[in-house]
Formats: sequence, C-alpha cells, structure tokens
Amino acid sequence: MLAILKKEINTFFASPIGYLVIAVFLVLNGLFLWVFTGEFNILDNGYADLSSFFLLAPWILIFLVPAVTMRSFSDEKKQGTLELLVTKPLSHLQIVLGKYFGSFLLIVIALVPTLLYVYTISKLGNPVGNLDIGSTIGSYFGLLFLIASYTAIGLFASSITDNQIVAFIVAIFICFVFYFGFDGIASYNLFGSGFDIESIGMSSHYKSMSRGVIDTRDLIYFISIAAFFIVLTKLNIKKD
Repeated sequence: MLAILKKEINTFFASPIGYLVIAVFLVLNGLFLWVFTGEFNILDNGYADLSSFFLLAPWILIFLVPAVTMRSFSDEKKQGTLELLVTKPLSHLQIVLGKYFGSFLLIVIALVPTLLYVYTISKLGNPVGNLDIGSTIGSYFGLLFLIASYTAIGLFASSITDNQIVAFIVAIFICFVFYFGFDGIASYNLFGSGFDIESIGMSSHYKSMSRGVIDTRDLIYFISIAAFFIVLTKLNIKKD
C-alpha cells in the first residue's frame, strides 16, 4: 500500500498536476478572501476571523478534489494497466487505500499554506491575537474530514469509468449532492418536521465542527461516508 501511495505522490509532483492543484486552491482562496470585493472578503467584513475561508473552501474543494482523483483508476483502465496492478501481491483494498491516501495527502499539502491566514488574521485583530482558536482548529478538522469524504467519492467516480472527464463530472455531482443537496431538500420540508434530513448531508456536520465542538457523531458520519465509497471502489475494481 505504501508503495502505491508513494507512486501516486511522485506521479502528482513529476507532472504539473500537483503544483497546479496547490496553486489553483491558494490563488482562488486568496483572490476571494483578500482581493475581490464581496461577502467573502475578510478586509471588507471588518472582523478578524476566518469564517469566510471556511465557508468558501468546501465549494472550491468540490471542484479541486475531483480534479485530483479523476485519473486514479480511469487512467489505469484507459491505459490497460489496472489488470497489471491487481496482479501484484496486494489486496484490492490495499490498492484502493494506497491511491486514496495519495490523493488525500496532496489536498492536505495544498491546505497547509492556508495556516498563514491564521497568523495574518491574528495580527490584524484588535487587540493582536484576538482570534477564536477553538473554532479555527475545529474548522480545520472539519475541512480534513470533508476532504477525506470528497476524496473517497472522487475515487469511486474514477473507478466506474475509463474517461477522466466523466469521472470528474460524476464526482462533482455526488459531492454537491452530499454537501448541499440535502440542505436544499430540507428547505422544502417534504418529509415533515419529524425527520431531520439535513443530518444526512455533509454541510450540517461540517458546520457543527466549525463551531469548535468535535462531536463523535460528526466524526462517525464523515468516516462512514469515506468508508462506504472506499468499499464501493474496491468492489468496482474487483469486478473489473
């Protein structure tokens, strides 16, 4: 599994893909948070907090994570190397996990430079250091678990087709449904007040963690989503 993980990371950084992913994530966040005027601009809001970043990041990641994962299995299928990969002395689960953690680590690497925002906001506060550290740490944990779920979904989408573009679109759609779709359905109150449909979506669990409260129910939810799509991916490559 570690060999596949290293291979994935080396593949990302041997081509412009890895650097492009990190650059796009940082540039988009930087433009919306510091340059473009609007609700996400930290300087316009006049508050020394990172709530704008944690509201914006999940939407950027909906496109960014599928861009990273779309080639994971679809490219192997197209090149005809998937059959060779599964003949190696590794279980199907180890192959999936190797690719999963390789993609996950790349996105986490892209997230690390955003810690500079924490330092900047802390210095901009009045008084200096006036920043809700608990909420910030909780929000970063929420992003990590959100990335873990997005990555598993992206990997699954890549395993059902040999076309990277199709994998990209399918992953975006599933991520969007899980992050925003259930909130949208809940707003119509189709199931009555007795059924909390919002709890099925990622958004409510992510927002809960963003308040600085690490609830085991939120952790179990994200771990379950990631595990579910990893198992589906394993079944797909086993079938192929």
